[in-house]
Amino acid sequence: MKKLMSRPTNGLHGCLTVPGDKSISHRSLMLGAISHGQTTIQHFLPAEDCLSTLTALQGLGVDIQRTGTTVQVTGRGLHGLRPASGPLQMGNAGTATRLLAGLLAGQPFDSTLIGDASLSQRPMERVRQPLELMGAELELTAGHLPMHIHGRNLHGRRSQMVVASAQVKSALILAAIQADAPSTIIEKLPTRDHTERLLTAFGAEVATAADQRTITVQPQPQLIGQPVDVPGDFSSAAFFITAASIVPGSRVTLQRVGLNPTRTGLLTVLQRMGGQVQIDRLANVGEPLGNVTVTAANLRPITLTATDIPAVIDELPLVALLAATADGISRISGAGELRVKETDRIATICSELRKLGVAIDEQPDGFVIDGRPAWQVKDSKLVSHGDHRIGMMAAVAALRLTTPLELTGAAAIDISYPTFFEDLGRLLPKTEVRV
Repeated sequence: MKKLMSRPTNGLHGCLTVPGDKSISHRSLMLGAISHGQTTIQHFLPAEDCLSTLTALQGLGVDIQRTGTTVQVTGRGLHGLRPASGPLQMGNAGTATRLLAGLLAGQPFDSTLIGDASLSQRPMERVRQPLELMGAELELTAGHLPMHIHGRNLHGRRSQMVVASAQVKSALILAAIQADAPSTIIEKLPTRDHTERLLTAFGAEVATAADQRTITVQPQPQLIGQPVDVPGDFSSAAFFITAASIVPGSRVTLQRVGLNPTRTGLLTVLQRMGGQVQIDRLANVGEPLGNVTVTAANLRPITLTATDIPAVIDELPLVALLAATADGISRISGAGELRVKETDRIATICSELRKLGVAIDEQPDGFVIDGRPAWQVKDSKLVSHGDHRIGMMAAVAALRLTTPLELTGAAAIDISYPTFFEDLGRLLPKTEVRV
């Protein structure tokens, strides 16, 4: 049981550099593994999910050395991976699992992917079906892990995606670079483009059309290892951005945060709600980054629909929390994808916020939230449900209250942000008690 920090007397103040981006850390490891030469990754995220990717690639014969947040990958080339001696344990890493499905589908050997209890409940048909249209052969267990991949020669084709998922898109791209002809992938809605950016930097030909939804991939590139400086993870920074917005008297700066426009939907949402945000962009090759300063503000309600969701999919627990402090009724719909994350996040968001007296109504694909009633603690024992983002949302929500709160399952936060509570403590005045 973790005691959570209560409302600081004078708000949150200070500067933070959050850990490296989880999505980019995953992808940098994979692309380094299938490149020629050395890939050096700086500011790598050594959280459980990314370490699962690292260990899986080592199991496939890749020489990877890590010292803290610096990782050296000796690539084996696009066709140089070796069969693992047993099943690859992916832990809770959904991104790594789906991306590896695309990568291993075109390798000349069989592989098996397994995961923990949570990952084993997440849907995998969404990646199996489009890969099999390219000639892949994947076997699932009732639509879930374990996943048995029988490596095959893959064929270039035109793929029309039926879900807005960067993970599925990236799996198709990793399959497409191994195919016998060019491929075209058409997204339902634009999603984060880290795979496309990184592949281009490593020497692949990946082009995105003006509609931001159509991606063309040329096969069999000669990938060359690259230095990768991973920016701060926007999804991690988002918790402090939210905290600074809703805790009176706060002013917080997040330094060298990734500002890829496919990831920063929370900033757009916050600005629409009347949030006080200052963005100072920094010169950088590849992924855009900058410093983000947020000051506490009185927020307005917001309405989000399906077209808004891909850019905030990981931050929707925080959008709900922002709405719970806004002066009016917010409506969030088109977010059914939350039902199949580490938890059913629609249900768990509602469950935990209701414990704090938040007026939130669960909907099939989202929620309706009235931020006007004052919060009243109904249950001081919050639960992460084994979901890192729900755990961190609860910790941020506790900062609004003077009532002592506790969090069960705080260890789940290590999946993406092992130093979260330490970093949160850095924003408290020295006179505040830190737990």
